[in-house]
Amino acid sequence: QVQLVESGGGLVQAGGSLRLSCAASGRTFSIYRMGWFRQAPGKEREFVAAISWSGGSTNYADSVKGRFTISRDSPKNTVYLQMNSLKPEDTAVYYCNAQSPFNEYGYWGQGTQVTVSS
Repeated sequence: QVQLVESGGGLVQAGGSLRLSCAASGRTFSIYRMGWFRQAPGKEREFVAAISWSGGSTNYADSVKGRFTISRDSPKNTVYLQMNSLKPEDTAVYYCNAQSPFNEYGYWGQGTQVTVSS
């Protein structure tokens, strides 16, 4: 199993910044990809960003490209999401995700709330 714990969410004004962290524990050796999803009230969960654990390649949703940056610290089994130029439409619960051969559906954290005020 893999356990994921997110942190760093909070309330910020439009145009501000936040950095989210996700620390993995358990069978972390099996992780080959980690990323972030978000879900706003009444909406389906959507992809935000992801990073390959070995090569470090990244991909982003069009809505956050140029504003958000995903990064990793492999020895600490931690992934980060730096969010700049935040907009009210970024308001959502942000979930960390990890892909592993031990679970075809991936592992998920509990989520951290990000609220951007206008």
